[in-house]
Amino acid sequence: MSETVRALVVYESMFGNTERLARAIRDGLRQSVPTEIVPAHRAPTVIPADVRLLVVGGPTHAFSMSRLSSRQEARKQHDVVMPIEVGIREWLKALATDTKSSAGRRTPLEAATFDTRIAKVRRLPGSAARSAAKRLRGMGFRLRTSASFFVDESTCPIREVEIERARRWGDELGRLLTGSTTAT
Repeated sequence: MSETVRALVVYESMFGNTERLARAIRDGLRQSVPTEIVPAHRAPTVIPADVRLLVVGGPTHAFSMSRLSSRQEARKQHDVVMPIEVGIREWLKALATDTKSSAGRRTPLEAATFDTRIAKVRRLPGSAARSAAKRLRGMGFRLRTSASFFVDESTCPIREVEIERARRWGDELGRLLTGSTTAT
């Protein structure tokens, strides 16, 4: 790929599991493309011009992206690792306003979404990844893929097998973005 592009991973994490996944996804992406990671409460509301892939992830709360009320409930369960006022739902809402003003991009913005879900309810409908994907598509992003990663319980550490799966997913995303067909 002749132009320099990069990826941006924006995440929300209550107990640290989604953050660990975001870091693993970043590590996989970095095999092919420079990648930055940032929590939702610190994420830019205008996507920088050199970002070609936006990866957004958060925990599934009540079959969707978290809300302030569900984050308040999470805080009652255990100490949380991020401020609860801004999650990916609020960040995407702020991004929607600013994205309309950056319509003059030379290259289309691509997106991928991921979430954490409780393993014992993995077959239930709805997920933060699907909700975020729908929002991003509505904003004009070209959606590459979505993935769910599973935890045994919301406050328990995520298993290493899921962390490794996230790294491989990030690696695959990077290769798709750059057009590389060789595995690393």
